[in-house]
Amino acid sequence: MNLQMISDNEIAVMKLLHYFIVEENYEPVILHGAQNEIWLENLKGEYQIVRIVSNYLHNDTQYDYDKFRAKSISKQIAHKTFSFKLNILSIYTNLGDNVHLKDDKGIRSLYVENENDLYKNPFIQEYYPDFKDKVNFKEAGFDLFLKISNELNNKNMEDAKKVENVFRKKNPIITYSLIFINIFIFFYFNMSTNYEKILNDFCLSGPIIRNNHEYFRLLTSGFIHLDEIHLFVNMYSLYIIGTQIESYFGKFKYIIIYLVSLLFGGLLSIVLNNTASVGASGAIFGLMGSLLYFGYHYRVYLGSVIKSQIIPLILINLFIGFTTSSIDNFAHIGGLIGGYLISMALGVKYKSEKQDIINGYILTTIFMVFLVYMGIFIER
Repeated sequence: MNLQMISDNEIAVMKLLHYFIVEENYEPVILHGAQNEIWLENLKGEYQIVRIVSNYLHNDTQYDYDKFRAKSISKQIAHKTFSFKLNILSIYTNLGDNVHLKDDKGIRSLYVENENDLYKNPFIQEYYPDFKDKVNFKEAGFDLFLKISNELNNKNMEDAKKVENVFRKKNPIITYSLIFINIFIFFYFNMSTNYEKILNDFCLSGPIIRNNHEYFRLLTSGFIHLDEIHLFVNMYSLYIIGTQIESYFGKFKYIIIYLVSLLFGGLLSIVLNNTASVGASGAIFGLMGSLLYFGYHYRVYLGSVIKSQIIPLILINLFIGFTTSSIDNFAHIGGLIGGYLISMALGVKYKSEKQDIINGYILTTIFMVFLVYMGIFIER
């Protein structure tokens, strides 16, 4: 192929794509009806949205409409990604002489016509100082086009393999084991001894835990249930949500999430609730909190499920808990918070950064210490 067929403008666009996708971990945003423009998204970037616009804009009227349209679309993306605000970097590659770029609140505009403009642009030099080094390829013309295309394809294939690895169905042996343990405990003690005594000896009770130092109740209470209906509802919920969390986080992290959620639920309960309670629902709410955290990071795949199913399910169950005196809703809330925080500390595969994990451990520790102090060392 003739090298002249690859224009300087096309090379500039390819280098922009290579830098933001391969080096800055931006992901393409699929927009229906958008032509001659590419949208990239990375919520951890200073500019969460990067647009590369090849449409020819003749005058300021067309330019102003393009900015209005960009802001409108970014609001839709913010809604889908649970973001309050998205900063936009619009990079134009084909503008008429009658277009006068200006920055608005939340949107920055650049004009880059060719490869040299990329290197000389003051904004790129300031905000992306490694840009030139990262895209300084030895190849030129069509060979450069092929190299960049191959690297972008390889990056897409690598990302696809990671997603497949995370979402591939796995054998939920830990969830099945937890269900078996709960069912076994319920029926074994029902048949072999006075089950009411078991409830009294292992239930969650703030006064007993504080006075008798029976801290084991914070965990044992999550493995006993009042009756068959209570057991069935919790085990069915555990099967539905637990199998997903075990698959997404792995077996070891799943066990930690489950037990920490159960512990946080018990601690918040004895802080704010003086009545005795039992059941695995605190841990199950923790799994829902964990699913919220995971879904945020994989919102491209689970965003609609989180908004249409998980969040409504949490809100409905919390509402039922607040309107039903026999339900320990504080255990639910504690488990929900604990599951979210410990999931942050453990990290989401391929998504969490070191700083996120450190913050997760700090927040989990602070909340744990606070609950232990308020629940165990403060006399009532």
